[in-house]
Amino acid sequence: MNHRRQAVRGLAAALAALVALTAAGCSSKAKTGDGEQTGAGGVKTGEGVTDKTIAVGALTDMTGVYATLGKSVTQAQQLYVKQVNAAGGICGRQLELTVRDHGYDPQKALAAYTELEPKVVGYAQFIGSPFVAAVKQRVDAQDKGLVLPQAWSASLLGSSYIRVLGATYDVETINAVDFLLTEKGLKAGDKLGHVYFEGDYGENALKGSKHAAEKAGLTVVEQKIKPTDNDMSAQVAALKQAGVKAVVISAGPRQAASLVGVAAATGLRVPVVGNNSAFAPQLLGTQAGPALEKMYWFASPSLPIGADTPAAKKLVTDYKAAYPGETLDNGIVAGWTAASVFGEALKKACADKDLTREGVGKALLTLTAHDAGFGMTHDLGDPKAPSSRESVIIQPDKSVPGGMRTVRQPFVSDAAKSYTP
Repeated sequence: MNHRRQAVRGLAAALAALVALTAAGCSSKAKTGDGEQTGAGGVKTGEGVTDKTIAVGALTDMTGVYATLGKSVTQAQQLYVKQVNAAGGICGRQLELTVRDHGYDPQKALAAYTELEPKVVGYAQFIGSPFVAAVKQRVDAQDKGLVLPQAWSASLLGSSYIRVLGATYDVETINAVDFLLTEKGLKAGDKLGHVYFEGDYGENALKGSKHAAEKAGLTVVEQKIKPTDNDMSAQVAALKQAGVKAVVISAGPRQAASLVGVAAATGLRVPVVGNNSAFAPQLLGTQAGPALEKMYWFASPSLPIGADTPAAKKLVTDYKAAYPGETLDNGIVAGWTAASVFGEALKKACADKDLTREGVGKALLTLTAHDAGFGMTHDLGDPKAPSSRESVIIQPDKSVPGGMRTVRQPFVSDAAKSYTP
């Protein structure tokens, strides 16, 4: 295990070095009024805002491990921008979404952040917990642009500008283990397997499974992997030999499909539950599809795209019209939710006549009961807390719109209630 710990430390050191280099390449002055002015309508403006436009960034993954998620998140946000602009924009200004694909590569992600930093008021998308964590100090101390990441690591909490929408991975995993305990036969004394990405996402989820295991009398059998590991045969063999009765996976869709497919083929027929980013409906068209429908569930910070709510139905209709033939998945919900939260913060900032970065950040704090229409109410009043502790348990089902069926409505487990992220 030493070489793996060294690899994680090496990644952290590389990210820190990249942040230092990118920060040195731009102004070292904190944004304490630099570039601020009074614009149209008597509104104070700053980076990314003119009298005619409001520029918002999107740092996405269109070509890496989360390519399916990135595409859906981005297209949903582009749809939101198009609809807002058609209705007159915000504060008399048209929204502009500036997209950069980092392919889940640390260097590309940080380079893209540095490129967009002086051009946008903030970010409605930033995929990749390690990359967001790498710029956290810089965002808080210097840049102060609002970031709504599609990342749920507890390490991101505490920032006034990087705000987590939904339960963090540790809380989500505690809720997922509760589902295994209450509905899938897991019990005290059992072994629980946990396959997880090295780095911020997986390590945070592991904290959740260990907390839940301690409360329930379980033993966690760990299997750490890299984002480039796509074949889970070795992990399945180890978990089978250990005699696990259930498995948690905190990785990407490819890894989840491989884990479940190999487990089914080799006789490890135990329930598998993943975090919200460990599934894509496109997997149902692969060889692992039948096994996923029988053995796999995942936790989500919202109801699925096929939910029976007015907001979900309208989004499905509008998305299909804008992107005919595209697969429906929960990336659409995540992207739309983040865009709508960012939009509401901009509207409040406009009412306060302050569209500077700090003005938008302050406006976000007033959103203490934001309902995006997908089963969750988000409280963004406390930067130290996730906007919600609730999770929804979803099962892959190709017969349902979006390929996902809700099997447990929004809930917070007792173990999650008493847990501090």
